[in-house]
Amino acid sequence: MKPGLTAGMTHRFTYRVPSNKTVRHIYTEAEEFQQFPEVLATGFFVALLEWTCTQALAPYLEPGEGSLGVQVDISHSAATPPGLDVTVTATLAGVEGKRVTWDVVAHDGIDEIGRGRHVRAVIDRARFDRRMADKIARAALPRS
Repeated sequence: MKPGLTAGMTHRFTYRVPSNKTVRHIYTEAEEFQQFPEVLATGFFVALLEWTCTQALAPYLEPGEGSLGVQVDISHSAATPPGLDVTVTATLAGVEGKRVTWDVVAHDGIDEIGRGRHVRAVIDRARFDRRMADKIARAALPRS
């Protein structure tokens, strides 16, 4: 990791919620999900928070490094229909070795829709890819 990550620094990302990021689109084979209202799914919401933190961290990664989410502690407190813009603010809480912790808050222009904490681990991408190739081989899974 490159130097420069400082506790308190922030990154904002705004995303317009499309109709294909609602609960009914999480697992289309799940009949239970098809009964839900057309609102931003918590799974997609968590991924949006991760995306924001990934963007914030990217300028500080060395060539060959990447990051993976390793912890999520999030509340999703208000529903957001498609068409609204969600703005996520990620504030760096701290860095401990290869673990980078972010406090996140999201707002849809009407309500705060969630907040919490997300931890990402900085990884060596080649090493990670080797380990996944080994795991796929041991499980006899087809490579994608």
